[in-house]
Amino acid sequence: MNTHNTPQQKESRDSRAVTSIDVAKAAGVSQSAVSRTFTPGTAVSETTRLKVLEAAKKLGYRPNAIARTLSTSRSRIIGVVLSTLDNQFYPTAIESLSRSLQEHGLHVMLFMADGRDVDSALSQLLTYQLDGVVVASATLSSRIARECKALGISVVMFNRSAAGTQCSSVTSNNFEGGKLAARYLLDTGCKRIAYIAGRSDSSTNRDREAGVTLALAERGSQLVGREEGNYERRAAAAAAQTLMAQRIRPDAIIVASDFMAFAVIDYLRQKLSITVPEEVSIVSFDDVPAADWESYALTTVAQSVAALVNSTVSIILEQLNDREMVARDVIVSSQLVVRRTTRPLPAGSNA
Repeated sequence: MNTHNTPQQKESRDSRAVTSIDVAKAAGVSQSAVSRTFTPGTAVSETTRLKVLEAAKKLGYRPNAIARTLSTSRSRIIGVVLSTLDNQFYPTAIESLSRSLQEHGLHVMLFMADGRDVDSALSQLLTYQLDGVVVASATLSSRIARECKALGISVVMFNRSAAGTQCSSVTSNNFEGGKLAARYLLDTGCKRIAYIAGRSDSSTNRDREAGVTLALAERGSQLVGREEGNYERRAAAAAAQTLMAQRIRPDAIIVASDFMAFAVIDYLRQKLSITVPEEVSIVSFDDVPAADWESYALTTVAQSVAALVNSTVSIILEQLNDREMVARDVIVSSQLVVRRTTRPLPAGSNA
């Protein structure tokens, strides 16, 4: 009897895809141990892990993510929806979010919404087998939110909230941040404070502006001007032009984002030869990396990217294991970072 493999048989055996069962047999462990070894965040002893990795390397085994999705009914893919990446805050935050999700065995699929309305992007997104959705710099309708919930898809609003959607949200304390910005300017002696808004329909801007307005009212003051910058550079520069052309010129401008504040500072310096902060103080929000650049040294209300990301990932992980998906709203504290676009506090001030 010929026990030797024919060339055809050997070729057939070599071309057969190596499975987790093959690895388990070679390593002398269970198939579930192989699965746990290649699933981040799951428990497996170091001895078992090394056996599995050595066997997998010898056999040329690669985990099949698609097969795992079919067997577990979980894709471990999180969709992230944005309307723009212009604002430097979002690339920084999304990079951090992606890394954190990967550490938990989850992966990101990025979708760009057309304008402010995220519904069209989410309708396409729902054709994929996603385990969760993070919505940033976009607006979600209650209809799509209900559809996601019915499909068992966790939805987290990142850096904004959406009333009536029953979705979880993670935001900075923008209202308190607005108060911090206004109070600091008043404490430094500014008397004519204007505001450049982002988009009036965004919860982020709405809360920041409300905080500014209240803090001024508490000191018997009010805005001397308000313009909208729509979170865009050109619109922010145009808003600064309008404010500086009015009869009562502001001696300070609170800008709803660092991204817009850079445009405002550039316009004041380059087009109007106005010195910052000697003639006009500038305070904004976010504390993106460029805010600390020497050319700007921008005073800003910082958002903690780490805290926002950690809370977002925590909610996603929690809801992956809870089909009820009870919505949670997390508010992260804000902090004023004082640099050189504002005047110093008076000597002896306790502010």
